[in-house]
Amino acid sequence: MKMSASALVCLAAAALGLARLDVAAATYVVSQSHGAAGDDNPGTADKPLKTIGAAAKLVKAGDTVVIHAGVYREQVAVDADGTVAAPITFRAASGERVVVTGADLLTRWRKEAGEGNVFSTPWPHRFITHYKSMAHPNDDRHRMIGRAEQVFVHAYPLGQVLRRDQLSRGTFHVDVEAKRLYVWSRDNRDLTAGRVGVEASVRPLIWRSGGAHVHLKGLRFRYCANAAQRGAVRIEGSDNVVEDCVSERANSIGASFTGRRGVVRRCVFQHNGQMGFSAVRAHGMLMTGCVVQFNSTKGWDRGWEAGGNKIVLCRSLVIEKTRCIQNAGHGIWFDIGNEGCVVRNCLLAGNDNCGLFYEISYGLHARDNVIVGNGFYGSTGAWGADGGIAVSSSPGCRIERNLIVGNKEGFQFREQIRSTPKIDGRRSHAVWNHDEVVRSNLIASNRDWQVGGWFDILDGRHWPRAMQAGWEVDKRKLEQALADYKAKGQPPGLSLEKLGIRFEKNVYWARAPQGLWLWGCTWRRHKRYASVDAVRKELKLETGSASARPAFADAAALDLRLPADHPAIRMGSYPRGEVPGVRLGTR
Repeated sequence: MKMSASALVCLAAAALGLARLDVAAATYVVSQSHGAAGDDNPGTADKPLKTIGAAAKLVKAGDTVVIHAGVYREQVAVDADGTVAAPITFRAASGERVVVTGADLLTRWRKEAGEGNVFSTPWPHRFITHYKSMAHPNDDRHRMIGRAEQVFVHAYPLGQVLRRDQLSRGTFHVDVEAKRLYVWSRDNRDLTAGRVGVEASVRPLIWRSGGAHVHLKGLRFRYCANAAQRGAVRIEGSDNVVEDCVSERANSIGASFTGRRGVVRRCVFQHNGQMGFSAVRAHGMLMTGCVVQFNSTKGWDRGWEAGGNKIVLCRSLVIEKTRCIQNAGHGIWFDIGNEGCVVRNCLLAGNDNCGLFYEISYGLHARDNVIVGNGFYGSTGAWGADGGIAVSSSPGCRIERNLIVGNKEGFQFREQIRSTPKIDGRRSHAVWNHDEVVRSNLIASNRDWQVGGWFDILDGRHWPRAMQAGWEVDKRKLEQALADYKAKGQPPGLSLEKLGIRFEKNVYWARAPQGLWLWGCTWRRHKRYASVDAVRKELKLETGSASARPAFADAAALDLRLPADHPAIRMGSYPRGEVPGVRLGTR
């Protein structure tokens, strides 16, 4: 039997596991401002769909949805699957601004009697989360943080108060029982005049991509009423691509990623209430060329979950060429059971807590990053996690060719008795710092210490065997601690020689009163080292390292070029490749 050319193509595609190529991919047009727009339309240019959600119900593998300019007040769910060869694509029309928002415009205002320009409108929503279940104290601040209401007047956010009698200019109050929203704008406007744009977040979710091989491009997501630890945008399917998108001003997290092998390219996560983004079990995810800035605006406890992001139980996740700057918390935070993750060629700058915090996880490779100006907030309990890079009870890490300058501290080890579940099982395993390599970094001009070894451990494992004897310790506490270590799977008899920690070919600089090395917590036995030679002689940690003043071209402007004959250049202790927002190389 002679087969047609199209049939042969289909058979070939089936053999390769690709989408059927004999079915023409459709292009759907969404344009809310078009005079003929309607969700019963076919989605053509002359008869476009009115909402993105209507298009999401029609798409199949290979289809594209082109969205024209507008503010789309809807919640979108994409459950269809694309394929490798035929992804489903949602994109903004070329050059047009598309906003998908969790907020609605509010009308039906009435003037309230009493002092001030207070206006109210019906409010049928209830966005109170159970803050007590999130390990937060039952105080006034956390009663406020545990809610998800947001109000914006002409795009400016208002502050929230818990009682009507606390209202003042620039605030709002939600009376859940009376089902009314009370607003006093900061510019004292009459909201009944009809010329004031007041928006309030009313949707707890803006977008969910549940299917595989779904691509988003050029969309702006904002104003979601999402609860803590919930993304305004949720990318759940595998092999999804999100590029040139913005997630901003969500009550909680801008976007959450739980699908495998996702790509996040040139996206911005900014001004979100809790964090810019989160990732859980997002194995093989690549984030490249992104910006994560000004997040944690609502004041969540920074020791719990706040700042640029939190990444949990992810394997082989890569963050590269990304700027994480001025977040109220850590810039990048890996916490719980991550394995083999990579941070490379990133700028981590001006974050209140640590630039890069790798906690109770395995095998970080941090290389060729520029890390400046982090850790100055002074959070309670942030010791050992308030510098450029902190490795906390996380074995097998490699820290290479990073430029760590002008932070509160430079590189830090943080050690407590910790355990973590692994990706492939629920049982917790003991973790501690061992088999670490800190190599070929330029660590200079950090305020307190260039290296901080914050080992809050009674067994003295961070000291060489010869230095473990002869120091005072409460024997009863030590015996109890050793029993606890053993019960939690910690091996006995550890010493610095057995930990396998290596410092090699680093270049340091510290001017008085900046310290070079602190080894041990300041509330336990510790020692300060003023020279690399002293570290090498006593701790046997430094090999081939040197001290040299970093003669940067213009550090304040992030022009971090060095003279060609500088030791950091000669030794290769300097980032390779480009870092966004920074000028590197020689001069």
